[in-house]
Amino acid sequence: MRTHHIATILAAAAALALTGCNDPSIKTKPDANPPALNTPAVPSSAAPKPQTAAVGSTLTLKGTKDGEQVAVTVVKWADPVKASNDFSKPKDGFRYVAAQLRLENTGNVPYDDSPGNGTQLADDQGQQFTATFTGGITAGPEFPGSVKLAPGAKGLGYVVFEVPTDAKVATLHFALNSGFADQTGQWDIK
Repeated sequence: MRTHHIATILAAAAALALTGCNDPSIKTKPDANPPALNTPAVPSSAAPKPQTAAVGSTLTLKGTKDGEQVAVTVVKWADPVKASNDFSKPKDGFRYVAAQLRLENTGNVPYDDSPGNGTQLADDQGQQFTATFTGGITAGPEFPGSVKLAPGAKGLGYVVFEVPTDAKVATLHFALNSGFADQTGQWDIK
């Protein structure tokens, strides 16, 4: 009897482990038909879309749950930014930079996550930087600690980073599920 219970527990653990085993991927090619951004139409004579995602590009990313999918657009890049209060200041030799992100829940389940946890920057030397919270920046509102979006809903906010003054930011990375999703979006920042 005891052997049967142990075998059942081991089989269940193996099945659970295998359900989360997807190949991690980094998506860099912009979506062909991103969700509308409520911006004026660009004439067809405009320059072709970049083959690598950049500021203005939308990448649709999947989460860890079935039906979890969000179209992520890096709307603006602000370098440097200042805190809108007198208490938050970067450390000596550092500066604040920020990415304004638009998140549109294109899945069929609610999005409930912390965008700052799933966002990272890398400089041209490969150094990685995580988001920081300043309590507000002059460029616009930061995303709060938690964002909840029903299917079809949109959210817009800045994610702020503290980087060395002389750092040249190269890429921004974003993944759902506080960065634990297998699929990561990557945008060139120039």
